[in-house]
Amino acid sequence: MTKQTFSKFRRVLLGSAAVLTLAAAPALAASQGVEPVAVSAGVSTVVPALMPMPASVSLPAGALPLSGGVTVQWEQQPSPLLARAAERFTKRINALAGRVLPQQPDGNQVGQTASIPVHIQVGEDRGALTVHAKESYSLQVNASGVALTAEGPDGVLHGLATLAQLVTRGENGPQLAFATITDSPRFPWRGIMIDTSRHFMAVETLQRQLDAMELLKMNVLHLHLSDGTGFRVESKRMPELTEKGSHGQYYTQRELKDLVAYAADRGIRVVPEFDVPGHALAFLLAYPELAAQSPVNPEPKNKNNAALDPTVPATLRFVRKLYAEMGKLFPDAYFHSGGDEVDPKEWMKNPKIVAYMKENGFATPQALQAHFTAEVQKILADQGKIMVGWDEVSEAPIPKDVVVDVWRSSKFLASASADHHPVIVSAGYYLDLLQPASQHYLVDPYDPAANGITRAQADKLLAKGGRPDLVNAFLKEPAPAPLTDEQKQYILGGEAPLWSELVTDEMLDARFWPRAAAIAERFWSPASVRDVNDMYRRLAVVDAELQLTGLQAQANTHRMALRLSPGNADPVECLASATVPLRNYVMNRYVSHHGDALDEIGEVTSPDPFPAVRFSMLVDQYVAGDRSVLPALKAQMQVWRDNDVAFQQVATVRGLSEAVPISHNLAVMAGAGLDALNGHKKKLSTADKKVFDQEETLINSSADVSGSFFGTTFPPGGLMISVEPAIRKLVGL
Repeated sequence: MTKQTFSKFRRVLLGSAAVLTLAAAPALAASQGVEPVAVSAGVSTVVPALMPMPASVSLPAGALPLSGGVTVQWEQQPSPLLARAAERFTKRINALAGRVLPQQPDGNQVGQTASIPVHIQVGEDRGALTVHAKESYSLQVNASGVALTAEGPDGVLHGLATLAQLVTRGENGPQLAFATITDSPRFPWRGIMIDTSRHFMAVETLQRQLDAMELLKMNVLHLHLSDGTGFRVESKRMPELTEKGSHGQYYTQRELKDLVAYAADRGIRVVPEFDVPGHALAFLLAYPELAAQSPVNPEPKNKNNAALDPTVPATLRFVRKLYAEMGKLFPDAYFHSGGDEVDPKEWMKNPKIVAYMKENGFATPQALQAHFTAEVQKILADQGKIMVGWDEVSEAPIPKDVVVDVWRSSKFLASASADHHPVIVSAGYYLDLLQPASQHYLVDPYDPAANGITRAQADKLLAKGGRPDLVNAFLKEPAPAPLTDEQKQYILGGEAPLWSELVTDEMLDARFWPRAAAIAERFWSPASVRDVNDMYRRLAVVDAELQLTGLQAQANTHRMALRLSPGNADPVECLASATVPLRNYVMNRYVSHHGDALDEIGEVTSPDPFPAVRFSMLVDQYVAGDRSVLPALKAQMQVWRDNDVAFQQVATVRGLSEAVPISHNLAVMAGAGLDALNGHKKKLSTADKKVFDQEETLINSSADVSGSFFGTTFPPGGLMISVEPAIRKLVGL
């Protein structure tokens, strides 16, 4: 890539944030009935990007200069937790403002301004750090400084997170925007789930996610700690679990206690998951006598299938002993026991289990699992815990106290809430599906028809040999009736899970964020906040703030690109700016057919690249008649067109060479788009039209989950050109 092309590429990428942060309507303050406040001397007004959007917000004209930093002032003596929160907040403000520290001791420097006073008043809350926590707060920023009032410490943390998002940059440097905000969450349970079993994640990596969660007002870290791939905790009562099931990668008990404390400091509860009776291979490597199928194969084709034998008394003794030890590491009231994806064959191929079922009147494996679930619930209740289980546990009668974590289809939130089970909604928020933020953003936790497969998709899966019980569980038709007001009372909130088959420690930041920020808004903000374009406008700014305050998504992704192309990662990153990895677990099959190695450009690409989002938004503006965006559109497509030559020069190694055809196709599309914008109305050649049609078919098929589990033919590099639909509009296809 030439120096000139490189400069254009950088300009275009950096320009994406500018376009996505267009100023909000100036009538906002007036619509809220708030009298605008005068702008502080010499400071211009820039509309901040708030996410999650507060319940009530007014942004009158004005801002305070931040060159002098902030000083937190408490109305009463703060607790140690709040004192540490204030210290974190001050550091974040300095990072966002770009203040050079330490300050010089001379307080009479030219241009130096006084620090902004942040007055905080907080009430006592015995329900802090629980689902009953008082999380509301009010925030006032005006010429006098900042006033933050909260009913409890959780509200203070949330108010400080919002205050950090009021940092903008004007003509004279960093500033704090004037605001009047009254805020409270829509749901009390707002979480993410990290799978540490399939790929182990370092403690420092988990801490970064907690830092980001605090800034987005998420308050539950669901930590998946055992599965077929590995058991990830030091066990002192059953050391065989760690010795034989962890493969040498696990957290010490001290590390987990420290992590729980680190989370609590940020208003985040840690809910552990130790999955039973399925996903049990790591357990069975240590205790093969508990297996439903013997002998235990330590390296099966599918490590998720191995299950415990629920008819052996020793199994429940094992669960009781395990949960008692693990429960002490995690003081939260909730404990996730899994319960998902129990393969019926594991039990039905065991004559002793079949005989047990007949003797005890269990007609189906689901009925047997319901009995087992009830026993596990009793164990957890005896230990002072509330049981959480995946929605499979609700397929047969189980105790009402069991919290149902809905994941297969949104319809289960209707059935579970109708049976008076508390519900956590994960369906529609699976980040490992590699779907764009916009798709998750429009899934409402109260909508029982929001997520699942259609009847036509189900029929395709059944025709290809899919298990009827599994296919029907994902079926969302016919759509359930909307939730009643009574049912809505049982919806605690939701989680954004990220299973880590294709996520290494190095990739975790980028696979979670910033998409999880959009989901955080869905869990916090009013249901009426659904403008996708405005969400992306704010998301670009929030993503930058996350990187400035410690997240390593961009740094790690750049390092991965440099590893593939040492000395010149620009062509790799340029191609990644217009492409996305295959979606809906098609990427999982691609990787499995390419040696299970996570060292290709598909791991560098984002499911939702901002340059592609920006470009698509500009195209919509252009098609609607706005010709002012023409230079930006041309500049972007010229960069993509010219990048093909540069990419071919570096794509001489495994991990990049597979994507050469995709780079060429992008160049063809960009060239056609430029011709259209330059007034060249020539008809596309048959070959060029075929490129568009192939990419269009690929995008449509990748969005269809019914085809995600079959087939062995994949696009080059496992990539799709995400800007194809936008360029198609320009060329008139």
